[in-house]
Amino acid sequence: MPSNHTPVTAPAPPPGLHVDIPLLPQVKLGSALMLIDLLRTARMLAQLRLGALAPSISWRLLTAEGGTWPSPAQAAATCPVPAAMAPHAEDYLGGAPPAANGAVQHAVFLPAMHATDIPSVRALLRGQGRLVAALRQALDAGGLLACQGNSAWVAAATGRAAGRALVLPWFYASAFHDDYPEVVPVADRAWVAEPPWFSAAGGAQLGALVCALLEHSIGPGLAQLCRMAFEFDPQRSQAAIQANAQIRKTRDSTLSRAIDWLEQHLDAPYDLASVAAAAAVSPRTLLRHFRQELGRSPLDQLHRMRCARARVMLEITLESIPTIAQACGYSDPHAFRRVFARHSGCTPSAYREAHALRAPRARWRLDPAQWDNRP
Repeated sequence: MPSNHTPVTAPAPPPGLHVDIPLLPQVKLGSALMLIDLLRTARMLAQLRLGALAPSISWRLLTAEGGTWPSPAQAAATCPVPAAMAPHAEDYLGGAPPAANGAVQHAVFLPAMHATDIPSVRALLRGQGRLVAALRQALDAGGLLACQGNSAWVAAATGRAAGRALVLPWFYASAFHDDYPEVVPVADRAWVAEPPWFSAAGGAQLGALVCALLEHSIGPGLAQLCRMAFEFDPQRSQAAIQANAQIRKTRDSTLSRAIDWLEQHLDAPYDLASVAAAAAVSPRTLLRHFRQELGRSPLDQLHRMRCARARVMLEITLESIPTIAQACGYSDPHAFRRVFARHSGCTPSAYREAHALRAPRARWRLDPAQWDNRP
């Protein structure tokens, strides 16, 4: 007898990333912990942005033989650093253990090793047959392999790197090419992402490496958020320095008094006479100061400051666009949208979609357990 009930299909789990980090002999433990800190930050950003719908981001520290650390206490006893400097418990296993479903992309990260010279690097590689075999198996099963610095030797020993581009410090490049002529050492970049191979020359490139892993495994949205958090932005820094120099702010300058007054009255109707009175100059003199020093009017400065407040509110609150407009001094939401688009290059809704660190209200109200019973 046919059933009148529509079968319930559980939604596909969101994509995720799990990274195993084997600690080879003489490992640079700081590199492993730096990668973990970056993964933890990525997971925090994902959870802030997506709530219960955030992708899985997890990691494990492994022994050089491929086994898991039995416990933080036992691992600290054998860890290649003093016990007081050993990783925290969460550093051994971050989040849930690696899931078996295909939505989670598995990767292995090989930190660089301490080695005084090339013979030392080659000596460290000897005896790693079990790890190399496990890496080969992981690659053949669709996993990703990321290496830093001289751990490229271990990655290349898998025999799966022929024709692939790998990055390592310049002082290793010649010897590495002698040992693995089939691999392409990259000289013009500090990191390379050619899935399933990812490589970085040093610790400064680990942020870019994590973003590349996230983009390949989860998608560009979270990767872009992480780039904003991880990477130094010289243009923004330079703009901040230039703006400060432009204003030439002194404790009692005309511009300082005017801007301070505007900051305290962002949500009040604009009145040039009131701003001039606060700056103790005539309206004409105030306009001249703004044009000479900033190249804009006090009203345009006010719009910029209001939009700066609006951007923060769009990023971290769940308030509606009209409410944010009112809080920023715009009684007409349509006027607020026009001004915001002119100063920010997109609408308030588009900005929130791209930059919000909070999930939409509906997602926060959703009980994750309901996913299994949705019609």
